[in-house]
Amino acid sequence: MGTDSNRHEFRAEVQQLLDLMVHSLYSNKDVFLRELISNASDALDRLRFEQLTDEALRSDRALEIQLKPDAEARTLTISDNGIGMSRDEVIENLGTIARSGTKAFLAKVQAMENAKEQAAPELIGQFGVGFYSSFMVAKEVEVVTRRAGEETATRWVSTGDGGYTLEDAERDEPGTTIVLKLEDADDDDHMKDFSDEHVLRDVVKRYSDFVAYPVKLVTWKEKEGSEAKVLEEQTLNSQKAIWARNKDDVTKEEYEEFYKHISHDWSPPLAHVPVKIEGTFEAQALLFIPERAPFDLFHPEMKRGVQLYVKRVFIMDECKELMPAFLRFVKGVVDAQDLSLNVSREILQKDRQIAAIRKQLVKKTFDKLAEIMNDDRERYEGFWAQFGGALKEALVSGNDKERDRVLELSLTRSTQDTSKWTSLAEYVRRMKEGQDKIYYLAGPSLEAVQHSPHLEGFAAKGYEVLFFTDPIDEIWLSRGSTFDGKSFVSVGKGEVELGSDEEKAEAEKAREEKERAHKDLLSAIRSYLQEDVKEVRMSGRLTSSAACLVGDAGDMTPQMEKIMKQLGQEVPKTKRVLELNPEHAVLAKLQTIYDADAGSPDLETYAKLLYGQSILAEGGMLDDPAEFSKLVSDLMTRAS
Repeated sequence: MGTDSNRHEFRAEVQQLLDLMVHSLYSNKDVFLRELISNASDALDRLRFEQLTDEALRSDRALEIQLKPDAEARTLTISDNGIGMSRDEVIENLGTIARSGTKAFLAKVQAMENAKEQAAPELIGQFGVGFYSSFMVAKEVEVVTRRAGEETATRWVSTGDGGYTLEDAERDEPGTTIVLKLEDADDDDHMKDFSDEHVLRDVVKRYSDFVAYPVKLVTWKEKEGSEAKVLEEQTLNSQKAIWARNKDDVTKEEYEEFYKHISHDWSPPLAHVPVKIEGTFEAQALLFIPERAPFDLFHPEMKRGVQLYVKRVFIMDECKELMPAFLRFVKGVVDAQDLSLNVSREILQKDRQIAAIRKQLVKKTFDKLAEIMNDDRERYEGFWAQFGGALKEALVSGNDKERDRVLELSLTRSTQDTSKWTSLAEYVRRMKEGQDKIYYLAGPSLEAVQHSPHLEGFAAKGYEVLFFTDPIDEIWLSRGSTFDGKSFVSVGKGEVELGSDEEKAEAEKAREEKERAHKDLLSAIRSYLQEDVKEVRMSGRLTSSAACLVGDAGDMTPQMEKIMKQLGQEVPKTKRVLELNPEHAVLAKLQTIYDADAGSPDLETYAKLLYGQSILAEGGMLDDPAEFSKLVSDLMTRAS
């Protein structure tokens, strides 16, 4: 593999990745060829794009991908005449995994392996690791590559043993050649012979028929009537632009393989969305909605945006201007007919056609999701569990129409049945007669909110309450959103008014009487908690719990405070209201202690315990758990 001076070590996560891929992750090893052909296609795309602005890179040579099997030598060579790589790019692309989150992802996969679970085949396509799939079939991989515009080539060689060697090399033209020294067939009875041209024909036809450049099989054939051999080239793929074909002429399998080609996701998509725009300008698109969220869905460095073509010429891989961030999981291609071939990102940001195309793509995606929601609820619920948190970002960043569509598509849990999803429309249809508000409770998790004491009064009177537990929920719910003309009202804020006007009046009268009867006690409790609460009052929402904390209508919730702090914002502490259950035995106990000795230290102990208990009941964290634990211990000691 060369001298020690040329030796470089893989990053630790690369070696861990190789071990997982080679030994356990993939039973279908065909994937490596699809990935290498896809990478070669990308390299040709990038060269074609750079040729638009750099005349020095232009050539009459047709762009293509070649496969050269050698059964006798047990090798397979994949080559292209695309953009190629410089020495620094080789180190960056083949020596490391550049995408963030790799370490955590690999830890997750390793944990599945250790637990003897079947590892989800989501690794390929994550963090740009498609190239490494070649080690599933090869005992040694050699890459010779030359960057377009440079004279020197670079040779990279590795056996996947922890490192690789680098040295200068020669290549007649820009591009990349990958030579795989294949594992012996005897070493893996289940592995196909990828030096067999029949195997290569089958794999390319199945996975890469739609690649826009010719994938040519180059073999030596005996010349008819002679023992001499000549090189023969045969194009294996149709090179049809799948988005330009009539949708009725494209099979489900072809759609799925094209999706895998552009997304590097080994699983089939949830749905595909053909789009055709006609009128003052023309464009075609083919979008895919994944079935499963990528590992880095909520990471800022996630690769997002659809591919942009102009008149079948590839322009850019991640055109973020064509798809909003809340639909960043959507993959696909857009082929615009009326844009300039030398369009830049700055021009795209201001182009009216791009804005119009984006509007259509978003609409068609929403339409497809609504169709799935109505026709196949189970599949849609699976989608929502994966992508709902991202889609709801439209409720903060989208326009009015986008917000309305996302609310229509939203699912959540509720007090009716926490094991089932419900839509907002379904909730509205179940609302009690005379109910004009959508009641909800937001919190850090379903476990935290479904046992909240805030729900007790609503459950007693038969009011259904929705649960919102995604971090984004705290933000959009605080902005006064409405659905079907009804406002969202948190059951954890303000004073509760439930029932008919007569029932409300009776409840208010009873509460006022209780507050007058316990006025001095409430003032005493407030004095002990004045650093933490702004008021202590009788509750109209509690039926079994002793106390709970509620905010005023405009107050920031504890979860929102946490989000703001994570964003580096200075957030003043929001004091909330401590509500006491007027019918609970604890209140009677406190009144007895107060009547006997208004200055009793037990009152302060009980007040702090009620406050801490209220925080824990809503899934919060105590500022001083040790103090709370001591108060409980002291109380138990005195009780004994």
